[in-house]
Amino acid sequence: MKRADLPDSDCGIAQALGVIGDWWTFLIVRDIAGGITRFDGLQRELGVSRRALAERLAGLVEHGVLERRPYSDRPPRYDYVLTTKGEGLLPALIALQDWGARHVMGDGALTATSEEGSAESRRVHDLVNRKLPDVVLERHDGEPVAPHAPGAWTVLYFFPGAFAPGTQGYPPGWADIPGTKGCTLEALTYASRCADFEAAGAAIRGVSTQRPDQLAAFVAHARLPYPLLSDQDSRLAAGLLLPTFRTSGVDRFKRLTLLVDPGAIIRAVQFPISDPAGSVEEMLALVRGR
Repeated sequence: MKRADLPDSDCGIAQALGVIGDWWTFLIVRDIAGGITRFDGLQRELGVSRRALAERLAGLVEHGVLERRPYSDRPPRYDYVLTTKGEGLLPALIALQDWGARHVMGDGALTATSEEGSAESRRVHDLVNRKLPDVVLERHDGEPVAPHAPGAWTVLYFFPGAFAPGTQGYPPGWADIPGTKGCTLEALTYASRCADFEAAGAAIRGVSTQRPDQLAAFVAHARLPYPLLSDQDSRLAAGLLLPTFRTSGVDRFKRLTLLVDPGAIIRAVQFPISDPAGSVEEMLALVRGR
């Protein structure tokens, strides 16, 4: 169905569907956000016909969701990358994934964790040997940075939320959601072992969907010797399809940790995590073992 065929010109949902077209579009956006930007790679990943893929890519370029960037003149070849308009779809992508994991593959229960061997857990562990997408996050002090430390092993731990006393605190019912407890303990345990990680050649980065100012307040309160990064725009969450849950109108990460090598390749995954402090010791052993 084309945009012109939609009768309700004042409805944002109807007009958005006129651009999105069909479910293939979300899968294309998913894979491009994950770093597959060339036609042949997208065709192999999606298994769609070349003609159908070409038509959908052309439509997304026409609507300003994607732009083409040439990487070869002879023959002409292009990378397809998300525009600012296209990146605006990423929170919708995360919301769709969360709804599918919770209500289609799950029993509908709100949780910040997962079960061993679940489809969600298998998907996260399949990230091993995957390269981090080329995204920039905002550090707690406002500096734009890559998720990994350049030229070093990096421990990226993702947490639901940590708040300094006296600031806008935890959402209502937070403590009743399985898996949310332990963010401060995890952060402080990483802080206490930071020198050991550095001696083993690894940097530590914490990642949350919280705003940079909230993270800055917590860093100052907890006196963390490592930075926290904000993925409030879902760039990294969408790029890796990381597990999230939604509460009080905000998407939050489920607790997980990635070990990333100097080439930005994921080499180990911890998920689900039931013991936040214990997971730090396990990760330190992994770092030392490598």
